[in-house]
Formats: sequence, C-alpha cells, structure tokens
Amino acid sequence: MSQPVLSAGFIPLVDAAPLVVAHEMGFARAEGIALDLVRAPSWSSLRDMLAFGRVEAAHMLSPVPVAMALGLGGIATRLSAPLLLSLNGEVIGVSRTLAARMRGAAFDFAFDDARAAGLALIAAAEGRLRIGVPFPFSMHAELLYYWLSALGLPAPQAVDIHTVPPPLMAEAIAAGEIDAFCVGEPWGSIAVENGVGELLLPGTAIWASAPEKVLAVREDWAASEDQLLGRLMRALWRAGRWLGDPASRTTAAELLSREAYLNVPAEVIDRALAGRLTVSATGEARRVERFIEFHHGAANFPWRSQAAWIGRQLAARTGLNRTEASRTARDVFRTDLYRRLLSPTGAEMPGASEKLEGAIDSPIPAASETGRLFLQRDRFFDGRIFDPSADE
Repeated sequence: MSQPVLSAGFIPLVDAAPLVVAHEMGFARAEGIALDLVRAPSWSSLRDMLAFGRVEAAHMLSPVPVAMALGLGGIATRLSAPLLLSLNGEVIGVSRTLAARMRGAAFDFAFDDARAAGLALIAAAEGRLRIGVPFPFSMHAELLYYWLSALGLPAPQAVDIHTVPPPLMAEAIAAGEIDAFCVGEPWGSIAVENGVGELLLPGTAIWASAPEKVLAVREDWAASEDQLLGRLMRALWRAGRWLGDPASRTTAAELLSREAYLNVPAEVIDRALAGRLTVSATGEARRVERFIEFHHGAANFPWRSQAAWIGRQLAARTGLNRTEASRTARDVFRTDLYRRLLSPTGAEMPGASEKLEGAIDSPIPAASETGRLFLQRDRFFDGRIFDPSADE
C-alpha cells in the first residue's frame, strides 16, 4: 500500500538536518509517510510556499509564525509551530577589512565573550554598520538587535540591515555590500573558506538556547490533518534524537553535503555539527559547546515563553502593544500538539509549558513525567531574565 506523501520545504542549512535525516534514514517511512523535500531559494519564498499551499510543512525561522500572527509581513495565513527543530547554530561574521581593524585594536577573536566582541565591533565600525541577515523576522535579526542595543548601539535604528539569502551571504560580504552578517551554518564558514570573512561570535554566546528553527504548518492543516501531523512530528523527533548521538555526525554531514541539500563539503558541515569552527583563513579554530542542538534537554519542546519573548521583541521594534503581542505569540507555539502527538515516542514532557528564559546557568533537573529531564544552560549574555508572567 502506498504511503501518504507530505511535501516539506527547507532552506539549505545545517539545521534542516531533521527533515533530511527523517527522509534519508527511514524515520518518515517508519511512521507510514513519505517526504517530498523541496529546497527553497529564500525565506520569503519558503514562507509563501507554505502559506499558499505549495508545501504542507516547512523548516522555518522561529519568529516567522509569530510575526504572521501579529499581522507583520503582509500575509494573513495563520501558522502553528508544534515542534522545535533546533536551537542555535548561527554565527556572526565580519569582513576581512573590519576584522583587520579589530585585530589592530588588540581584539583576540576569542569567540566566547559577546560583550567584548560587540564593543570591539562597534569601536571598529567606520560609519553605520551594514549587517546581513537572512530575513527581517528571524532569530538572527533578534539576536543582533538584542546584543547591539544592550551594548549601547540602538538596533535596528542605528545600523543598516540587509536581507540576504543564506547561500549568498559570502558573496554579499565579498562584494562589499555588507560589513558583517549573522547567518546559519554552513554559510558563515563558507565566507571563511572563500577568504572573504572571519567569524566573530556564535549565536550561543548571546542567548545560550535560542529557538532557531521550528516545524511550521498552516493552522487549518494542523486541525484537519491531525494524524499526518503526528506522523511527521514523530519522524522529526526521532531524527533529532538520532542527530543528538555523536556517532551519527559523520553520516549526517555526508547526507547534508549532497547536491540536493546543501551541496557543500561534508567537512564544513561536520564542523558545525561538532561545534569546532574555523574562524579565520589562517585556520584558527574554536570549540563551542552545544553550538547547535537537535534533541537534548527538551530542545524540541515549543516553550510558550520562547514565543512570548519573540513576540515582545517584535512588538518593541514595530510599535505594537508588547503585552498583547506576547499573549498572541504564546498561542503559536503549540505545546498542546507536542504533548499529545509525541506521547507515543516516550519524549520527555516538561511539567510546565512556560519557564523563565535566561535563568539557567548550568544543567538543572526539571519537573517532567519521567523525572529524568535536565534543562540546559539558557543564559542571555547580559544576565537579563525574561519572565513571561510579567505580561499577564
């Protein structure tokens, strides 16, 4: 008997791995579905493909479904995010010219101090910084704005933001169109490989557990295709668990490197999966714990507090009511679907659906159905804590 085919869109990034792995390693087949993976050229095109029914599901920037619920972006389709695909995995990089000025001022590119890196970047800028991000509504943009504003450079007001599709980021910095970027791997490393940029900071140094990509589906589709959604979520959760095993890394890098997916050398992808990044053309390497996370510490759980943080950040820079935006955003991250549809997997289910964001400095036990859940470090670089209950 033939299996139902679900079309799922993705952007060629390392964090598209759960979709690729679910397809290539048989996790989708084991759930009785087949995946038709559709590579999109940009985030705007992928958003439109999902909104208008070209695909049924998508690997999506976590702020996009929230922005659409808030009426931002010009498309009224309601999206739901019932599963996180990954945490972090992005890098901030600078042009060779800007890196030389920073090194000339004795900055060491240590890759672990967001405050020192940000102050060095601001000091080295000549005029307004031109920064590339993959999409206006992205964790890349929100991390940049949070980071620079906290260090005294109001963003986005005092910087020029350019939207650049991830695979074109190295070309944009080579052409002198931007001075710096925040992008998901492997495209920051490609800028280093091409000799046009250096890596300044991993996203984890700004927010240690930022919700980077979600599984996004149309709200009406989720309601009408409950069984198919459950099969897809379980396949992706099992793919994430497989990716969380270090023994899977070499195979995962090889799969992602294929022409149909990222079409870049497996070695470059492996660096991101291992958290061992080359930051300059001279071969300087840096080790980053949990550079990208696909599974451990309830990484796939769509915390409503994460959505509330995103909603509040978006509201702050677009003039919306922050309290209302935070409340609206909560309903986009569907903890109810996660709990119900993933229960057959034995996935760890946190006892709560919200938490203080930024309050965990080292792994701590958390209330869960099994009592075996440890939440991982989620600190913001400036020590601030976001309390979602403050909006109630």
